[in-house]
Amino acid sequence: MKDQSCKPCAEGRYSLGTGIRFDEWDELPHGFASLSANMELDDSAAESTENCTSSKWVPRGDYIASNTDECTATLMYAVNLKQSGTVNFEYYYPDSSIIFEFFVQNDQCQPSADDSRWMKTTEKGWEFHSVELNRGNNVLYWRTTAFSVWSKVSKPVLVRNIAITGVAYTSECFPCKPGTYADKQGSSFCKLCPANSYSNKGETSCHQCDPDKYSEKGSSSCNVRPACTDKDYFYTHTACDANGETQLMYKWAMPKICSEDLEGAVKLPASGVKTRCPPCNPGFFKTSNSTCEPCPYGSYSNGSDCTRCPAGTEPAVGFEYKWWNTLPANMETTVLSGINFEYKGMTGWEVAGDHIYTAAGASDNDFMILTLVVPGFRPPQSLMADTENKEVARITFVFETICSVNCELYFMVGVNSRTNTPVETWKGSKGKQSYTYIIEENATTSFTWAFQRTVFHEASRKYTNDVAKIYSINVTNVMDGVASYCHPCALEASDVGSSCTSCPAGYYIDRDSGTCHSCPPNTILKAHQPYGVQACVPCGPGTKSNKIHSLCYNDCTFSRHTPARTFDYNFSALSNTVTLAGGPSFTSKGLKYFHHFTLSLCGNQGRKTSVCTDNVTDLRIPEGESGFSKSITAYVCQAVIIPTEVTGYKAGVSSQPVSLADRLIGVTTDMTLDGITSPAELFHPESLGIPDVIFFYRSNDVTQSCSSGRSTTIRVRCSPQKTVPGSLLLPGTCSDGTCDGCNFHFLWESAAACPLCSVADYHAIISSCVAGIQKTTYVWREPKLCSGGISLPEQRVTICKTIDFWLKVGISAGTCTAILLTVLTCYFWKKNQKLEYKYSKLVMNATLKDCDLPAADSCAIMEGEDVEDDLIFTSKKSLFGKIKSFTSKQPAPVTISLSEDS
Repeated sequence: MKDQSCKPCAEGRYSLGTGIRFDEWDELPHGFASLSANMELDDSAAESTENCTSSKWVPRGDYIASNTDECTATLMYAVNLKQSGTVNFEYYYPDSSIIFEFFVQNDQCQPSADDSRWMKTTEKGWEFHSVELNRGNNVLYWRTTAFSVWSKVSKPVLVRNIAITGVAYTSECFPCKPGTYADKQGSSFCKLCPANSYSNKGETSCHQCDPDKYSEKGSSSCNVRPACTDKDYFYTHTACDANGETQLMYKWAMPKICSEDLEGAVKLPASGVKTRCPPCNPGFFKTSNSTCEPCPYGSYSNGSDCTRCPAGTEPAVGFEYKWWNTLPANMETTVLSGINFEYKGMTGWEVAGDHIYTAAGASDNDFMILTLVVPGFRPPQSLMADTENKEVARITFVFETICSVNCELYFMVGVNSRTNTPVETWKGSKGKQSYTYIIEENATTSFTWAFQRTVFHEASRKYTNDVAKIYSINVTNVMDGVASYCHPCALEASDVGSSCTSCPAGYYIDRDSGTCHSCPPNTILKAHQPYGVQACVPCGPGTKSNKIHSLCYNDCTFSRHTPARTFDYNFSALSNTVTLAGGPSFTSKGLKYFHHFTLSLCGNQGRKTSVCTDNVTDLRIPEGESGFSKSITAYVCQAVIIPTEVTGYKAGVSSQPVSLADRLIGVTTDMTLDGITSPAELFHPESLGIPDVIFFYRSNDVTQSCSSGRSTTIRVRCSPQKTVPGSLLLPGTCSDGTCDGCNFHFLWESAAACPLCSVADYHAIISSCVAGIQKTTYVWREPKLCSGGISLPEQRVTICKTIDFWLKVGISAGTCTAILLTVLTCYFWKKNQKLEYKYSKLVMNATLKDCDLPAADSCAIMEGEDVEDDLIFTSKKSLFGKIKSFTSKQPAPVTISLSEDS
């Protein structure tokens, strides 16, 4: 400052020239502020805000660590720049369930470009980040929020070595911090002391530790070496020598921090006797110098000699590792420090004949990492690509963990060099068991196993005996893989003899003849085992297979037959994708979130249409470049949603998507299908007498808690008063859709879920006859329990005769009948009179005969004398008068002369 000139810093000191550096984090450096807030913008959430007061960035010596809960923690630093400059820092960001953003505000309080503020997760240890700064006031913000609402705790974001340039000239040089040194003038940074050395503040060189002491890299002091124990060494196997022999070897765990010379210290055990090498792994053969080489394509081996595949078969290529004499060429092992998160040049896993296991790390919280890289996959020629089920290959491994404290084994999968995604985690001791993961994308894939003995930082090796063991790893359909066996294939005649070809989609292979045969209707082909008709599996009830027999689907129709009638359903109105959110849930810190479900009842001809995404990573990717975000497509999927009013971000955060339904098992009115049950008591009972139609699904994800995968049932219920699309309900007793975490249940009530209308659903009403017209009207039976289907017939009009008309007709007919009857009466009465007269004469004659009177010479009444009688009856007397006259006439006296002869 005296002569206003720039001079180099002395040895043991450094400066950035026009800048400042923060590389000591024993406490929060001067000028920094660490703030914490709950993302709830509600002022009423005072209690949850108090929960967050301790959720801040925490200095931890070499770096500063973020919070790992749902609170928002912000690290701030304000700086005034005399000229344009930069800020750069190193960060370690392994867990995508935390949102990490870095941005700068200028004089006008405007943040930097929005897209660049979202940090990308780190792949290999620490990453370097640099941002340009403008002249004037700048406020730097490092902000984190975790969104892991499951029990899993996120790994914190770490930041170190923050350097800012563009400040004024530096008026002083800073001394190197302990554990570092600067051995020349004009240094802009200090170097770390190597292991087994130390330095004090402002040193120009490092001092070696005494022989009975040790130190780690960058130490400010040395520690006394403890006596060696059996936890300080491990065993391994040597590679096979030319004689085909191997040897059990013991090695000290590196770095070696123990002393063999102290009292009670153990010595390194002697190496074992030489033994015969185990065989090569399947698909490899042993060369003359006892190394293992892969068999050429078209042949197979059990680990000894290569054998050509017989005609009509093809090799089942893959990798099967079950003998561990050396680590395979496509596997590598390393150790990630659990203290400063830098990779060490150490071996994390060691071979042990029939298994590999985790060796002793530098400390018990190191991550012992094993990585297998597969360049790609190739399904067998005989198999058609299954576009819907997407199984490209599968990896199966057998493992075991032996733990005395809180150890964890992680299995992670990375695709095309992207971030390894944790697939499954095992905590504590686990007996020998198998785990299978389905690979659905044909790409370069890395499989990583990471084992951590304890999360607590202890620089000693107390738990070296806690180990993870892997006995076998089997990956199928690997490009450039080897074969341990050959399986039958479809034959195709060619000039060079029989060769394999692929059967058409939906055709199985006859083992004996090698010919292709079509699967029967409504069956699907087991793609990974397409041999014999038994490979064609029948579709479940209410479903049918697609043309290529790769999956069963429902076309949104269903029929139910009863003795009385057939009920037909058409759920097309419910075929669109719908979403449903459970009630709000709150974490211990008061963060509000929802379980958000996306459902597609029928899909699209078996293609799943519900999509759930993880846009935590999208937040830091510019628009239109989010192709790498993690999304899941299924019939039913679930994600965790943190709404926009909580996050304050441009969009709600959607994370941790899970598939609940990858394939449709069947559609039926039964409550149980294929081991899945939809308990009726989960929902209010059905009241209309029409049984619910239930869709049953299964997912492909198999987890520790759901050993047979997750399952989902959607109960579709006829509810005439609920217009399309109706309402979706979660079980009242299980608000997150599931009571056990594995079986999910939904109720969909809608008018579109009623059966199609048929003739049995309406009846006719006939009106009275008005003005010669009668109407027949058709109405639905109440309550109307159908939708769609046939329409009501039109009103029918017929001509009819009224009662007045028939009354007139009746009177007229009655009058005519009366007249006719009168005429007939008179006619028959007249006829009757003549008959009566003749009858009277007959009676009189008969009376005379009875008296034996003498016969007259001549009749008393001569012919023609009956005129008198006629006169009597034609007189004007009444009917009674005539009868009286007839009966009062006396016969005239008659003289009768009898002859002698009579």
